[in-house]
Amino acid sequence: MNLANLTVSILIGYLIGSLPIGYLLGRLKGIDVRTIGSGRTGGTNVYRALGARLGLLTGVLDFAKGAVPVLLMRSLFGDDVAAALAGAAAVAGHNWSLFLGFKGGAGGSTAAGALLALNPLAGAIVVPIFVLILFIGRIASVATLWVGAGSVVAILLLHLINPAATPLSQLFFALPAMVMIAISLRPNIERLLNGTERRIDFKHKAGAP
Repeated sequence: MNLANLTVSILIGYLIGSLPIGYLLGRLKGIDVRTIGSGRTGGTNVYRALGARLGLLTGVLDFAKGAVPVLLMRSLFGDDVAAALAGAAAVAGHNWSLFLGFKGGAGGSTAAGALLALNPLAGAIVVPIFVLILFIGRIASVATLWVGAGSVVAILLLHLINPAATPLSQLFFALPAMVMIAISLRPNIERLLNGTERRIDFKHKAGAP
């Protein structure tokens, strides 16, 4: 475990994660998505502000923000710890972007991308359930919370089945991601407990309240 490599991985992951995709797409349309809905820059709020196509594009690119640093650091250093920390840092960058005054999204898509790159089998377990929760349950916060918690559960289960294929070092991604997602979604968690959390309306028109 090389401290310099780990430091580089965290910095690169954070910088890539900080790229404010949703905010930039909104600006291209003359809209600051931070002034609409939840004020976040992730795919769900971009969908509400700008419509389905740009919302989906934001989600896909946020997903890539998680996957790219993991794949890059694993390729450069061949180290699962470096890759895991890069993924966690990407989630931190997305949620608290350097370019947006340390504000951003909730981290679900970015964490999903990082998990799939870090451990494809764990990703194959968590990501489809994320999609099902999102499109069937229509509560984005629940789907996002599942990505964080599901990542921890999937990695632990796969480690029990095959420790060599899924080292516990991958929890250096999963545990921080779960905590960061929960922190970012504190208002949503309160609304979930109160039964007032908003559902996604897939017939919603961009910019409608």
